[in-house]
Amino acid sequence: QVQLVESGGGLVQSGGSLRLSCTAPKIIFRILNMAWYRQAPGKQRELVAGITYGGNTNYADSVKGRFTISRDNAKNTMYLEMNSLKAEDTAVYYCRCGDTWGQGTQVTVSS
Repeated sequence: QVQLVESGGGLVQSGGSLRLSCTAPKIIFRILNMAWYRQAPGKQRELVAGITYGGNTNYADSVKGRFTISRDNAKNTMYLEMNSLKAEDTAVYYCRCGDTWGQGTQVTVSS
């Protein structure tokens, strides 16, 4: 019943930037941690970045220094700012809020 709405995926050249957005119902957004995951073809889903309601963050080593996770609690929205994108960043990116998952958004980086 709970719906996470994602946007921002697309096609970008290596070195470019994208910003992903995810909105969630305020009832769960305000009390639960949120995170971005990604899954490339033939590979397991992996954690990209996570953020608590209070703003504490963690990042996968592969994206540290290039990606920034943030949340706007007033808008019930989480963001993933992706800079200096590489071909290996190509994957379907998923938003997670508690035990609820978004539908995923495709990010394709051409080299």
